[in-house]
Parts: sequence; structure tokens; C-alpha cells
Amino acid sequence: MAWRFLLTAFLLAVVVASAVACGGDDDDDDTSADDDADDDSTDDDDDTSDDDTTDDDIGGDIMISAYTQIVPSELMPEEVAPQDANNNLDVVEHEGRYYLAFRTGPFHFASPDVVMYVVSSDDQVNWEYETEFTMERDLREPRLLSFDGKLFLYFALLGESAFDFEPGGMMVSERKGAGDWTEPVPVEEEIGYIPWRTKAIDGVPYMIAYEGGGSIYDFVGDPEPIKVHWLTTEDGYDWSAVDPEHEVVLEGGNSETDWVFLDDGSLVAVTRNEAGDEFGWGSKICRADADNLGDWQCAGDPKKYDSPLVFRTQDNRVFLIGRRNVTEDGLYDLGRDDLSETLQGIYYELAYWVKPKRCSLWSVDPETLSVDFVLDLPSSGDTCFAGIIDYGDDTFEVYNYTSPPTQGDLWWIQGQLAPTFIYRLTLTIP
Repeated sequence: MAWRFLLTAFLLAVVVASAVACGGDDDDDDTSADDDADDDSTDDDDDTSDDDTTDDDIGGDIMISAYTQIVPSELMPEEVAPQDANNNLDVVEHEGRYYLAFRTGPFHFASPDVVMYVVSSDDQVNWEYETEFTMERDLREPRLLSFDGKLFLYFALLGESAFDFEPGGMMVSERKGAGDWTEPVPVEEEIGYIPWRTKAIDGVPYMIAYEGGGSIYDFVGDPEPIKVHWLTTEDGYDWSAVDPEHEVVLEGGNSETDWVFLDDGSLVAVTRNEAGDEFGWGSKICRADADNLGDWQCAGDPKKYDSPLVFRTQDNRVFLIGRRNVTEDGLYDLGRDDLSETLQGIYYELAYWVKPKRCSLWSVDPETLSVDFVLDLPSSGDTCFAGIIDYGDDTFEVYNYTSPPTQGDLWWIQGQLAPTFIYRLTLTIP
């Protein structure tokens, strides 16, 4: 009901968009970096030639190649039938081969027609069909995990209706051989996890997952706090807390969360705080000491870095890929303390929907727990759900989805109702 209420309110907001979406005109000074990023994208959305991957200097010494469109394209095997919206994705290298999982559906919002595909490649150019999953409901948040010679795919169940956000728990499937994947089974079914990030570090598997996702858009009443769990496993099926004394590392309005270890064994994390709590709304930037990794200490940030992907370079610099709100100040929390918490939550959500978006690279300072803009990836409209492959030399392959960058400054909601595609590019950080 909360989601239907929000969409109804949004339709009213479109009629009076100038009153709801505060923060100046869409054509503001903050888009100068976007023009540079768009210059590196291919002009033709169907152009999948790797000949376009010449490097340009965009953010100081940081380089990104032109993008190569992956989905939809002729690079996909014939078994893959992309729909209009190609968005949630993950990518991993497993035993010398690359695996890409992605969601395709009629639009951004929930639908029973959604298909989750997995394809693989030995060169990231020619892709082979692995498997697909359909469950007559929405499937999201694909997360691939390679460890101990095994490959797992985790994903979240959602509902059938575009007008509700209905988390239904997490599923897992294991690859047994070429094109041979097990039937998905629930993971910790009684908790109802939504997976967000999986990774293996020095052979140890980790997962960030959260429970209580249904509270994110429950603006009315007293919703349960959302709980973020930092988990590990021995077999890929049964998960437990990395630190048993801290089974929940974050509790409040936070949900999507990613993290990295630093050289001294400490960690730094970024979490989306869309539901709001004592930190306000937007995001939290967190850290934990090496001798107490389950005790996360955080600072609030009024910007919202949706779909955070956190990674680091060999010299201990921390970076984030996350969605950017294209307004004069880029804020999600608009400081409307004159409104009740319920009205603030609704107001900020609607204001965010009627502004353009980019998918951006940010730097994260582990000491000050602050985030600085670096550059925009090719992006527009509905965008930003990145996956990454670390080549180990501060060169990274980034996979992302977007509305066609040549379409310019679409509102986010406009992009969510229109076609999106998946691409890859190479990011180099000297």
C-alpha cells in the first residue's frame, strides 16, 4: 500500500513538478562533467565495436574508454531475448571465464514478465548462454560469487505488481557445469534477505544483505528499521555473521551497502539511507577498525549514492560508483525540517524522481568519511547499477546500465519507463 500511495502522490507531483522538485532548472552548472563523459560514449546505441575503446583523459589522470554496448546487441547468444529494460546486473571472473547476470523486463518496475539471464565469455566480446530464471514475479539484485572452485548466483524475489515493493527473500543457484545450474532454492528464508554485494577476498566469501526492505517506502506509520548484515559462508548456502558479536552492522534507514578492506585491515563502507533515520536522509559513510570489524561507525551524507559499488586501488585509495542527482547541489535530503518525518520522506522521494541522473565515480576519504565527485560515466535517465572486474593493476572493467546518453537530461522517472541497455568500459586509475 505504501508503494501505491507513493505512485499516486507522484502523479500529482508531475502536475505540479515545479513546486515539488526544488533545486533550480535542469540545465544547471553541475552538468559540465556530463558533456565530457558523453563525448566518450558511442553515438549509435547499436554500435558494439571494440574499436571505439580509445582512451580520453576525463578526470585528471583517470581514464575511461568509450563504452561497448552488450545488451541488447548481436554479441548476445540467440537464446537471450532482451526486453526494453535491461538493468540489474553483476559480473565476475571465475576460473578464467567471465560471467554476466542481468535482469530484463518490460520496464524498470516490478513485472511477472521479468527474466534473469546468465551468460559467459572468455574474452568479454563473444558471449554464450548459461541459463535463465523466470518465476512469474520480479527478480532483482543478481549477485555472482566465485570461491573454492564454485560459482553461485544469488538474487532477490520481488512481487508481480509495478505498484508495490514486495521483497520475497533471496534465492541461490549453483553452476555445476557448462550451462548446468541448479534449481534456485531459498537462502535463510525466515529472515527474508535482499542480497546486495558478494565478493571473495583471500579466498574468504562475503555478502552484504539487508532485511526489512519493505520498510523503505513505508512512509506512513512506524515502519520497522532496516537491518544490514555482513555475512560469510563455508558452503555458499548457509550464511552467518562475520562477527558473531555484531550480527547486524547497521540498523535504521540504510539498505544497499558495499565495503572494502584497507591495508591496515580496517574497512570503509557506503550505504544508501533512503528511508531516513537519526542521520537524516541520503547516505552513510562508515568505517570499522581492524580489531573490531563488526562495529561500524558512520557519518551522514545528504547525497544519495544509489546502488553503491565500493572498490580500492593498490595504493589504498577508495572509490565509489553510485548514482548522482543532477541538481545544483546534488542533495537528496533537502533540509525540510519544517515537515514531519513522513512528509519529508515522501517529499524527498518525489523531488528525486523528477530530476535527471548520472552514474558517477566518486572518491571516498576513510578518515573524514566524506565523498567527492570525480567524473561521470556515460549515463542518462535511468542509470547506475554497476558491476566490476579488478584486473589487479588499477585497471578495472566496469559494467553498467543506462538510458541512451544521447537523450540528455531525462527525469529519472522518464528513464524508468523507457528502454535501457547494458554496456562495459575500461576504467584506469593511475
